[in-house]
Amino acid sequence: MKKYNPPYIDDEEMKTMEEIEKMDVKKIKKPTRGEKAAIRKAAQEYLRAEAKMNIRIGGEELKKIKERAEREGLKYQSFVKSILHKYMTGQLVEKK
Repeated sequence: MKKYNPPYIDDEEMKTMEEIEKMDVKKIKKPTRGEKAAIRKAAQEYLRAEAKMNIRIGGEELKKIKERAEREGLKYQSFVKSILHKYMTGQLVEKK
């Protein structure tokens, strides 16, 4: 698989991605009914926890965001969400 190292992925996330790529999916056991129910419940709670946000942004800025997101292999909404998350958690720092 192609080595993919976008700048917004930290070392821990990169290590996790690499470990997932190494996994032999044939050795993964199917989840039990109880595990499936727990996974379904967690997914539903996560979706309920997310809030929607609408913002207005200039056309030129949006164009640049979409271009950058495409280079990073993301949808632009996911890209913006990632940037906001990094900023709020102190992981987004200015270049000097």
